[in-house]
Amino acid sequence: MENPLEQLQFPIGRFTLPSAVTEHEISLAIERIAEFPQVLKETVTRLPETKLNTPYRPGGWTVRQVVHHCADSHMNAFIRFKLALTENDPVIKPYDQAKWAMQVDYTIDPLISINLLESLHHRWVHLMKAMDTSDWDKSFIHPEYNRVQKLRQTAMLYAWHGQHHMGHISNALEMKNEK
Repeated sequence: MENPLEQLQFPIGRFTLPSAVTEHEISLAIERIAEFPQVLKETVTRLPETKLNTPYRPGGWTVRQVVHHCADSHMNAFIRFKLALTENDPVIKPYDQAKWAMQVDYTIDPLISINLLESLHHRWVHLMKAMDTSDWDKSFIHPEYNRVQKLRQTAMLYAWHGQHHMGHISNALEMKNEK
């Protein structure tokens, strides 16, 4: 990645949906998903308003919006897991993340979404640790990308997703505040 804007947009690189995911990789993904809310909380708690309202790149979301986006995204992921575990290849509902980020609830204290993530991830990790090999091969249909996505791939995506947005927050914390 040589484009500076692309580096700001994808600080840990773009995610590529893996075709194969091992049990070991699933275990590592579950660990990252389990740790994410605490890492986020330690990073964001006690930030001044100026930093919470700093975008991670020109035209990008603020730290506050990133935190709320993570809660929305991970709630959707948990629901997608539950759908795939209880239905045969359900078609999931995509959503317009940019429009969600403009809603009034994205202006509240980000600790609200961090608390939500802590509870959500506790349930999600408990669910994933109880899954057997056949469960990990269950899938859903993502109409936006016109693909069938297995839960093992989805776990990898969300392990990446948390680190991706932590990269955004790190970028924002390094930005100088404009007066």
